[in-house]
This record gives sequence, structure tokens and C-alpha cells, in this order.
Amino acid sequence: MGATLFQKVWDPHAVRRLPNGQMQLYVGLHLVHEVTSPQAFAELDARGWRVRAPERTFATLDHIVPTTRQVRPFDDTMAERMTGALERNCRAHGIRLFDLASGRQGIVHVIGPELGLTQPGMTIACGDSHTSTHGAFGALAFGIGTSQVRDVLASQTLALSPMKVRRIRFDGRLSPGVYAKDAILTVIGRLGVVGGVGYAYEYAGDAVSAMSMDERMTLCNMSIEGGARAGYVNPDQTTIDYLRGRPFAPQGDAFDRAVEWWLSLASDADATWDDDVSFDASRIAPTVTWGINPGQSVAVNETLPAAAGNGAGGHAEALEFMGFRGGQPIAGTRVDVAFIGSCTNGRLSDLREAARVVAGHRVASHVRALVVPGSQAVRVAAEREGLHEVFRAAGFDWRGAGCSMCLAMNPDRLEGREVCASSSNRNFKGRQGSPTGRTLLMSPAMVAAAALAGEVVDVRTMLEAPVS
Repeated sequence: MGATLFQKVWDPHAVRRLPNGQMQLYVGLHLVHEVTSPQAFAELDARGWRVRAPERTFATLDHIVPTTRQVRPFDDTMAERMTGALERNCRAHGIRLFDLASGRQGIVHVIGPELGLTQPGMTIACGDSHTSTHGAFGALAFGIGTSQVRDVLASQTLALSPMKVRRIRFDGRLSPGVYAKDAILTVIGRLGVVGGVGYAYEYAGDAVSAMSMDERMTLCNMSIEGGARAGYVNPDQTTIDYLRGRPFAPQGDAFDRAVEWWLSLASDADATWDDDVSFDASRIAPTVTWGINPGQSVAVNETLPAAAGNGAGGHAEALEFMGFRGGQPIAGTRVDVAFIGSCTNGRLSDLREAARVVAGHRVASHVRALVVPGSQAVRVAAEREGLHEVFRAAGFDWRGAGCSMCLAMNPDRLEGREVCASSSNRNFKGRQGSPTGRTLLMSPAMVAAAALAGEVVDVRTMLEAPVS
């Protein structure tokens, strides 16, 4: 009987089974940022411990870094203290830090892949729930809490419960104007926000094979929003082409040897999955969340459900909070803010698609719009293509790299009851900085379209229309 990629990666990294039934798993790559690491480092220092594998540990600034004035000291004293703490801890323990002066700073789940740190067959941990992003490369990547950050720093291992594997197949192809963001929102809408509890999700099918690495990262990024512990895609030629020449990827003959092993990790044709779910990719439409969790979504041409769907608890609460009613169309919903960025959709291809919609148009007069590249490298590449000029001409703010309005642990936040069309990953109450602010999740292209129209619209109508 064949094996899944999950088994092929999990088993060689399994150190021992713990008395509580969990597995002690060796961690091949540990990514660190400024928010979940200070207390972990403090606990190490209090015990006189050293970081077990500093050569496998890499740090960056992303959550609290401002996206406008990126000059030290930061205006926000808390951000400055947290940044200083990360700098001191990295120096003390010999950890590589990608700070603002490095030219490689950015959101941890953007820079890991673009630097070639993320590779097939790895186990990866980071004190951030969206670490599942790295599974796009055929890795097992887990978001962890501060106490687990401490454990990995100290031992380079992590205690995890065994998981089942659900294969999610997308048959056929996505239509023009429909993106990976729409696909994963459709999955979560159907399976629910707790449907993946106890599972790792393996994404497969023709539509996934046709996706770029950026799109696969979007899929895997939001696995956690569906309750899954991890999400991954089997490595293939697209994976290899992306990694070739990356700074931390193997080079020369070593790369060729690695490729042979990487490709062998793909799930075998006769593997057994614990569950198998399929979607017709051609039937997926641009999708928008309407509620207070990512499972509460509808296609842009649909109306809000009158009753709760699968796993979409809090239906009445969501309608009341959002100021919506069951049966109303999502299209036409007025937006006040448009945010393009985040670890879900802040990569170069995301900005290209949004710019394609924006070119030759202007942001609606009542909309505050901003574009935040996911890394310094993404910003440089986008500016080389002139994308920043397209956005600025349309009335968008063009910012420095950071998490920005995804979670508002920085100056970028909603005010009052503002409605935000957002390319990020969570629409929880208060997620974007205001306890009464409202978030509509959608693809970057859909955010761009909403910014221009001043309301939720089907981006496909704009892509079909001539540029004025």
C-alpha cells in the first residue's frame, strides 16, 4: 500500500511517542517574529538554556512594523520595544534576523518561500497560525503558541497529536477572474470552520496542478481557517522551478539531488486518505465573506443565507453585527476601506492581478485604499514593473512591507463601523483594529474592483470591460 506525503514527511521526523499519546516531532525549520517570541526567549534565559539549533532558526519583523514611516525608533513605543527585544535575542543566540536594513524583511510566510528557506519534505514551525502556508511546497508546517516556540527554541522538537489526512480535489479549471482565494473560501464555506479539526488537508486535482506557487500558498494559508492543523500540496515541476536559484535552496548538483528526493515525496497513487472531498473548480465564482468567520461566505452573485449553513455557527449574531439581513445580495454592499496585502495575498502575482483591474481607473471618492507588499523583495519587484505607479495613479496608498491591516497590531486599522474589503484571512470581530469594524474577505482582484466601485462588485465584469 502506498503512502501519503504526510506519512512520508511525518514518519522520518518522529522522535518518539510521548506518554500522553502525542508525537515528539523534529522541526527542520523554525521561523520567528517579534510578537510570539519575547516571552519564549525570556523563559530560555531564565533557565540558562541556549537555542538548540540557531542555524535552523530565522527571524523577521512583520506584525508590528509600521508600513508608512519605517524609521527607527518607531513612533509606537510598544513596537519599538518588541523590535528591540527581537534584535537582542537574535544577537544573544546567534539567530539570523531579516530586519528593515537587510533588504529581505517581510511577512514571515512570504520571505520563507521567497528566500528558499521553505523546501519540500521539511517540518516547519512558527509562532503564527498561518504557518500552514509553507505546506504549498510539500512541507508539513504548523502554527504554534508561545510556549511551543520556547520548546522548539530549546529542543528543536515539537509535541503534536497524530492527524488524519483529507484530500481535497479541485477537478477542472478555475474560470478567469476566479482565484485560489475563492477556492479556499468555497472549501471553508462547504466544510465549515471546524470541519478540518484533527486533519491535515492535501490539495490536489487539475486546478491545483495549474496553480502557481503563490496561489498554492494562498490555499494552504487558509487551511487553518477551516480547522485543519496543516495543509499541503504535493511537490511537482512548478515547485522545482520556483525554488531553483533561491538564496537558501541547494545549489548546483546538490539541487539536482534534492529534486529527485523532493519529487518522490508526492503521495502515491495507491495511498489511502482518511477522507476524500471533491469540488468542480469550473463552478467556483468570486467569493465574499459576509459574516464574522471565514465560513460565512457567498458567491458574489448570490444572496446572504436566511439560515445557518454547515458549520457556520453564529448566523444571527453575524447578521446583527454586520448590519445585514438574510436574503440580501452581497453585491452592492458599500465599502469604506480597501486593503490589499497580508500573508494570504501580498505576493507579486496578487499585486499584478489587482493592478490589472485598477489600471486606468480611480478609487471611489469615499474609499480609503492601501496596498501593502508582503516583503521588501515583493515591493522592489513590483516597483520594477511599475505597479506602484498604477496603484498611486488610481488613488491607492503604496506602503512598505508588513502585516498591516490584516490584524492591526500597527497603525493600519479600521475606525468605527467602517466596512473593509480585505484580501487577508480573518473577518473576526475586532480583527482589523476596531471592535465594531466589519471585514469582507475576498481576492485581491475583487478588493481592487470594490475600491473602484465603492461597493462589492463582480470583478469579472471589470476584467471584461475596456480600460477607459
